Amino acid sequence: MDRLFPVLGACSGALAVAAGAFGAHALRARLDPRALEVFETAARYQMYHALALFAATWAMGCHARWGAAAGWLFTAGTLLFSGSLYALALTGHRWLGAVTPLGGVAFLLGWLCLAVAVLQRP
Repeated sequence: MDRLFPVLGACSGALAVAAGAFGAHALRARLDPRALEVFETAARYQMYHALALFAATWAMGCHARWGAAAGWLFTAGTLLFSGSLYALALTGHRWLGAVTPLGGVAFLLGWLCLAVAVLQRP
């Protein structure tokens, strides 16, 4: 478990960089400006939470359960929030926008778990 979140964070960060480059170069001519903005938002939030996975690993040293909860919530949030926005931008299926807030809630809960982990430090 001590390696899981840093590995997920590193892989997610690499994918966020690749998605950002893909959006900036390959998709600029193919997507309308609003869809491109949605795609860029997905990549940005994915990168923020890739870094947050490293914070969750650190927080596990403060309080293992709360730190792990933060890591899992950041992972779920990335899949739901960024994943739904990538899919929305690429497919135009607007119903995917209904999934995005669930990822946002997971992000919020992850940050709160991170705070509790630090506050629970012995």
